[in-house]
Amino acid sequence: MMQNDGSGSARARARWGRGAGLAAIALALAACGKKEAPAAQAPQPVTVAKENVAVISTGELRTGPLISGTLEAEQSATVRAEVAGPVVQTYVERGQKVKEGQLLLRIDDTAIRESYLSAQSAVRSTQLALDNAKRDLERSRTLEQAGAIAERDLEASQRALAAAEAAQADAQARLATARQQLSRTQVRSPLGGAVSDRPVNAGDVVQPGTALVTVVDPTSMRYDASVPAEQIGALRVGAPVEFTVNGYPGRTFTGHIERINPAADPATRQVRLTVSIPNKGSTLVAGLFAQGRVSSEVRKGLLAPASAVDEAGVTPSVVRVRNGKAQKVPVALGLRDEATEQVEITSGVAAGDTLLLGAAQGIAEGTPVRVLAPSDRTTAER
Repeated sequence: MMQNDGSGSARARARWGRGAGLAAIALALAACGKKEAPAAQAPQPVTVAKENVAVISTGELRTGPLISGTLEAEQSATVRAEVAGPVVQTYVERGQKVKEGQLLLRIDDTAIRESYLSAQSAVRSTQLALDNAKRDLERSRTLEQAGAIAERDLEASQRALAAAEAAQADAQARLATARQQLSRTQVRSPLGGAVSDRPVNAGDVVQPGTALVTVVDPTSMRYDASVPAEQIGALRVGAPVEFTVNGYPGRTFTGHIERINPAADPATRQVRLTVSIPNKGSTLVAGLFAQGRVSSEVRKGLLAPASAVDEAGVTPSVVRVRNGKAQKVPVALGLRDEATEQVEITSGVAAGDTLLLGAAQGIAEGTPVRVLAPSDRTTAER
C-alpha cells in the first residue's frame, strides 16, 4: 500500500510539471507574439499643390447667352466723287482726326468754273431783259389807258414780260446747278471723326461714284451678333453686355443691346441683335473681333469653380478639407456662369471652405490633407 501511494504522488507531480511547462511555453509564445506584432501607425497626410484647391467666396454671378461679332463704327461715311476730274490736292491722311465740314480734298474745277461763270452772265442778261420787259409793260398800260395803243399791244407786252421771267428763272436754275457742281469739287467731311481710308492721291482722275475718303466716328461702336432662337427669352433691349476684344488682353468692356431683329433667320434659326458700345476715349478700333455675354440675370451668392463639383452621381458633391482631412459633402447648385466657369452653391458649404480640384478630388474621405504653399513647393523642388 505504501508503494502504491508513492508512485501515484510521483505521477501527479509529473503531470503538474508538464502542465506548468506547457503554460509557461504558452505564456512565452503569447509574449513573443505581442512583441513581434507591429504597432498601428497613423496614415500619412497627402500633400496637395495650391493650384489643386479653391476657396469658396461670395461674389456676383451672371448668366446669359454668349455672343460674338466684329466691331464696327456706329457712324461712318464713305465720301464719293460727285463730279469727274483729276484730284488737285489732298488735305488729310489715314488716322487723322477731322471735324464736320472740314475740307478733305479738291478736284480740278476748271471746266465747271467756266460753266459757272457762263451761268452768271446768263443770269445778268436775263435780268436786264426782265427789267426792260417790266418797263415796257408799264408804258403799255399807261398808253392803253390813254387810248394811245390797242389792247393787243398791251397783251404783247404782257407776253414779253412772261417770257423774260421764264428766261430769268431758267438762268437762275442753271446758275444754281453750276454753283452746286462747283462746290462738289471741294470734298468736305460729312461728320466729325477720324479718317480710316483715303484710296486716292493728288493726280488721280476720278469719276462720279469713286470712293475718295472714309470717315468714322470712333466715339461709339457696335457689333452685330446672333443667338439661338430658344434663348430669345433671355434678351431685352437695353440689357447690359460684357465682352472682351482681341488685342486688349485682360480688359472687359460694357455695352447694351440696342436692337433685336423681330424675325429669326429661316436657315440658321438664329436671331440677330445689335450691341451698342460707348467709346468716348476712342480706345476700341473698328474691325476687331469681340466676344461677350448678355447679362440676363445677376445674383450674389457662394461661388465655386465648376470643376470642383462632381455631378456624376445623383446628388452633386464636392471634396472639402475640414480639420485637415478630406470630406465628401453633397451640395445644391444654383446659377451657372459659363463665361467664368463658376457655379453657385446654395447649400452644403460655407464661404471660406477649401475645396479640392482635379486629381486631388480622388483622395479618400478621412485622409489627412496638407496644402503645399508656394514657398514650400520651391523648397521641395530644390
